[in-house]
Amino acid sequence: MEKGTEKNIKRIVLIGAESTGKTELAAFLAKQYKTVFVPEYAREYIEQLDRDYTYDDVEHIAKKQIELEEQYFSKANKVLFYDTFLIITKIWFQIVFNKTPDWIDNKLKNCNIDLFLLCNNDLPWVPDTVRENGGKMRDQLFHMYEQELIKYGFSYVIIEGKDNSRYTKALNIVNDFLNQNTERGK
Repeated sequence: MEKGTEKNIKRIVLIGAESTGKTELAAFLAKQYKTVFVPEYAREYIEQLDRDYTYDDVEHIAKKQIELEEQYFSKANKVLFYDTFLIITKIWFQIVFNKTPDWIDNKLKNCNIDLFLLCNNDLPWVPDTVRENGGKMRDQLFHMYEQELIKYGFSYVIIEGKDNSRYTKALNIVNDFLNQNTERGK
């Protein structure tokens, strides 16, 4: 979603390496606020492939993720949570293909995400059929995502903790963020 959208929905993205609880946290927060979250399309797409994914596949995933954002935006109630975002896709392109489509940088520069919740790697990595980046790569990804957030000047908070403490911390951060914006009349 680009700047200038009329509907006053706050956009909050969960970002982080694989197996850091983004999906569960997005679902939890959406439930707490009686709203929806934009699901991650990449997992669904990659699981259905009967071959290795390609650069074109990842670009298709990025474009489909943007379409999903637009679909879920119209269903959102005051806040829209995201299970993933283009920063993750951008880094995916860089790591696997050593190049990124030019349009992604422009899209990131013009997005209007209100807050990023950067999930720390303090949860154990759980391998599955589509996860590729366990071990030390998770720490590298965490730092790469954080550098992108800084580069674009995005507002972010690091989420950490296990079990309920992770959920409670995220909920408190979102509550504080939304209350501050309500007080300011935004």
